[in-house]
Amino acid sequence: MSEMLTSDEMLVRALVVQGTTHVFWYPGGASFPYHQTLSACADICPVLVRHALAACHMADGYARTTGRPGVVMLTAGSGATNSITGIANAFMDSAPMVVICGRDAPNFTATDQFDETDLIGVSRPVVKHSYVVRAEAEIPRIIQEAFYIAKTGRPGPVVIDLPSSASDGTTRFEYEEPGAISLRGYHPAESGHSGQIKKALDALLNSSRPVIYAGGGVVQGNAAAELVSFSERLNLPVTTSLMGLGAIPGTHRLFLGMLGLHGTSIANHAIANSDLILALGTRFDDRVTNDPTQFCPHAKVVHVDIDPSSISKVIVADLPVVGPCKQVLTRLLDLVCDRQDTLTQNSGLYSQWWEQIEQWRQDATQDIAAGTESSDPALVRPQDVVQALFEETQGNAFVTTDVGQHQMFVAQGYSFSAPRHCVTPGGLGTMGFGLPAALGVQCAHPDGTVVCVTGESSFMINLQELATCRQYRLPVKVLLMNNGTLGMVKQWNQISGGDCELSGYRESMPDFVQLVESFAHRALRVTTHEELQQALTLAFSEECRSEAVFIDISIDPNVLLLPTLTPSGMLGATLTEDSKVL
Repeated sequence: MSEMLTSDEMLVRALVVQGTTHVFWYPGGASFPYHQTLSACADICPVLVRHALAACHMADGYARTTGRPGVVMLTAGSGATNSITGIANAFMDSAPMVVICGRDAPNFTATDQFDETDLIGVSRPVVKHSYVVRAEAEIPRIIQEAFYIAKTGRPGPVVIDLPSSASDGTTRFEYEEPGAISLRGYHPAESGHSGQIKKALDALLNSSRPVIYAGGGVVQGNAAAELVSFSERLNLPVTTSLMGLGAIPGTHRLFLGMLGLHGTSIANHAIANSDLILALGTRFDDRVTNDPTQFCPHAKVVHVDIDPSSISKVIVADLPVVGPCKQVLTRLLDLVCDRQDTLTQNSGLYSQWWEQIEQWRQDATQDIAAGTESSDPALVRPQDVVQALFEETQGNAFVTTDVGQHQMFVAQGYSFSAPRHCVTPGGLGTMGFGLPAALGVQCAHPDGTVVCVTGESSFMINLQELATCRQYRLPVKVLLMNNGTLGMVKQWNQISGGDCELSGYRESMPDFVQLVESFAHRALRVTTHEELQQALTLAFSEECRSEAVFIDISIDPNVLLLPTLTPSGMLGATLTEDSKVL
C-alpha cells in the first residue's frame, strides 16, 4: 500500500532520500507551508541565515568540500532575487546546488502581487536547469532529477520553483519513489574515447617538454589521486588553475604552482615553453591565458573535459577528449602499465626539461622577492600572514577567501595538502563569499579546521552572518587582512600610473574588534609580527577549539602582489614594482 503524504512531507522525504543533511534557508510567506515540516525533520538541520545571498554561499561551500549538492530554500520576491549572485557564483565555479524557492503567485502572469518575481526567468542565464512544480505528485521526481543534474556532468545549480499553493498542510497524496532517471537530451559522458586517450598518451611520450595543467574539474571530479599517480609515474610537471589548487599537494616535488595572471613565474615559464599541454578539467579562463593568442605558442594541446562546450572554446585543442577526468586518468594509467617495459628503458625521459624547470625554480625566489619588501620591517606583510597560517595548520585547513589581493596571496603561499580544501570565488570574483562559505564548510565538516581569509572590504558585505555563526556555534577562524583600502584596485591603479586614491575610506571603517565582539565572538587585534604569532597560537589552541575567533590584522598597504603578468602579454612577461617587464 502506497504511503499518503502532504506535499510538504513529500518535499522533506525527497530531500532525505537524496542524503540532504543541511538546508540553508531564509523563510518567508511564500515558503511558509514547508517550514514546520522541515524544522521537525530529525535528519536535516535547517540553518537560518541572515541574508538569502549568504544562504547560497553557505550551500556553495558545503557543496565544494563534500561533492554533494548544497540545498537552499528561500521565499519569493526579494528573497529570490537576492540569491542571483550566489547562484551565478556556483554556476561559474561548477558547484552543485539545488535552490528551492517558494512563490505566492499561481502562475507567471504579471499581477503586481506582493513578493511576485519570475525567478525562473531571472535566473535562467546562470543555472544548469530549472523546474516548476505544477502538481504535488511531481515533487519526489523533480527533487531526484534536480540532484542528479546538479552533481553529474559539469556540476552546477538547479532552481526549483515551488508555489505555496502546492501545500495546504492537510491534503494527502500518494507518495511514490521515483524510478531510474532517464532524461531526454541529457547524457553526461561516463568515459573518454579509448582511441583519443591512447593518442593522448602517445603524444605525451613523444613530447620533450610536457606540462599537465589541472583545473577545477580534477577536484570536482574526484580525480586528484589519479592525477598524482599519473604524474609521478611519468615524472610530469604539474601546474593548476586557481580552482585546481589542492589537486596535487602544494609541497609535492612535481608541483610548479598556480598558473596565470598572479601565478608563479615557474609555472608560467613552463607553459610558455612547453611543447605539449595535457589540460584536465579546465575552461582556460582569461586570468590563466592572459592573451590567448600568445598562450603556449609552441605546444600541442590535449584537452580533457566532461563538458564538450569547454573544449576549444578559448584555446583550440589539437586532441580533444570528452569525458570525466577520473576515468580518463585511470585509463591513461592502465596504458602506462601496459608499456612499463618501454618506459623503463627510457628512464631519462624529460631529463633536460626538468633541468630547465629547476633553473626556473631557483630564479623564481628572486622574482617573488621583488617588490614585496615592506616599507617598514615592523609592519606585517600579507605573505607573513599566509605563511604563519600554513605553519599553524600544515596545509590541512579548509580555507575560504573572498576576492582581491588576499585571495591571491593565499593561492600563492598556502600549500594545500588535499583537494576540496581551497574554497574561493573564481569565475565571478564575488566579494562577501568568504565568511558564509566558511560557515557552510564548517556545517559539512564539524570537526574540521575552517579558516576564512578575507579583506576588510569583502568582510563588510556579509558580516551579518556573524549572527548565524553565533547561533549555530560554528568555530570558524576569520583572518582579516586589513590594509584600509581596495588593495587590488590600488595595485592596478599604481601599475597603470593612474590617480585613484580612496580618500576617507580607511577613516570610515569601523573598529572591527568591537564590531565582532558585539556579536559575542572572541576578537583579537594584530599590529606586529609577535602579536600575529600569539593570535594564531590562541585561535588554534584547545581553548578556542569550539568557538569562532576573529583576528583583525593590520598589514602593510604598500606591498604589491607579485609576480603579476603584463596585461595582454604572454605568460613569461611579468611586472615589477616599477612596472617594468622582468
